[in-house]
Amino acid sequence: MTNRPTVAILGPGGVGGLLAALLSRSGHRVICLAREGTAEALRRDGIQVRSGQFEDFHAGVAADTELREPVDACLITVKHTTLDAALTRVPPAVLGDALVVPLLNGVEHPASLRTRYAPELVAPATIRVESTRVRAGDGEGVVIEHGSPFTEIDLAGAGTVRPRVDALASALTAAGVTARVVDDETAALWAKMAFLAPFALLTTRYGVPIGEARTRYRAELQALVAEAAEVGRACGAPVDPAGSLARYDLFPAAAKSSMQRDAEAGRALELDAIGGALLRAAERRGVAVPVTARLVRELGGAGA
Repeated sequence: MTNRPTVAILGPGGVGGLLAALLSRSGHRVICLAREGTAEALRRDGIQVRSGQFEDFHAGVAADTELREPVDACLITVKHTTLDAALTRVPPAVLGDALVVPLLNGVEHPASLRTRYAPELVAPATIRVESTRVRAGDGEGVVIEHGSPFTEIDLAGAGTVRPRVDALASALTAAGVTARVVDDETAALWAKMAFLAPFALLTTRYGVPIGEARTRYRAELQALVAEAAEVGRACGAPVDPAGSLARYDLFPAAAKSSMQRDAEAGRALELDAIGGALLRAAERRGVAVPVTARLVRELGGAGA
């Protein structure tokens, strides 16, 4: 992988669009893979980012409905609910030996991706950010609203591809992201899950932003964090519940989880990938998670 790797972005939504714009602004060739209408808008008008951390800026990107050329890495930033359909845009034969870097919610997707692509090339990552693609006006292309004062990525990968993962982390860091490489994939995925699941389930169940969730529903938040941490530890990940709770206080009070935004927009929820996966792991490990189970049940019962 070169100092300026060519990167494909599967799913230029809130997360993918932000990373595409940052990498493009930093001098990388970026190819966004999306539906024809979105791809056409990206080719014509590019990406407009509205951000406090990075300030407002515009970036041009390449775009297509399917990967048709070699790249160094493909970042998968779609929702879990659309993953299977989206992967048809990334044929394994065209992808070749490029890194596959999923930034999805949940803990079960790496195993699924390793059945489609070379297992050692799948380098799971987690991202901590609040970023949303908003409806654009004519001539604006794709508009990304980045609300959190941080954009942090942890990348993991097999030892055989570690230099390439390091190079991607360096490219992301140069683009403005706080990126680091971690040794323990399981620990990274569960650290994200232990933070995300309580945030997503609580804000979506009660329809409130994080500021109200962390105050009015503090007891439930603490219980959810404790349950997720216990399941993570049972799965071999040293999850820190106090650290999770502390990070909620860094979010702007008006911040919403992506699941809550999906609920408000009438889109399919990632309830099974987040809540369902947590319940399945808890069942396998014999861990009681009554508060998590109740909220998943009340939100629709997926995975229960």
